[in-house]
Amino acid sequence: MVREVGDVVLARRDFGTSYHLSVVVDDAAQGITVVTRGEDLAEATPIHVLLQSLLGLPTPTYHHHRLVRDETGRRLAKREDAKAIRRFREEGAMPQDIRRMVGL
Repeated sequence: MVREVGDVVLARRDFGTSYHLSVVVDDAAQGITVVTRGEDLAEATPIHVLLQSLLGLPTPTYHHHRLVRDETGRRLAKREDAKAIRRFREEGAMPQDIRRMVGL
């Protein structure tokens, strides 16, 4: 697995902990058993599984869905203030509509 992952920065003096270390510890602390993310984060999964193993933390089940995009083709992401699922539901989207958006 080390060859798949390569060098990973876990912390820096000027940055604190990395996303990888933070998300692994946070998921374990919250008892997360299923992680669903966009396919753009699939490459991070081997890093997270390795960290979980090294830290003696449980490894959740991972599902990577195709990216959800708006009507212009722009991907929806929290960091870009995308709508939450709750907002789609408030606008009339049914559960099957949400599942279709993520490729299920």
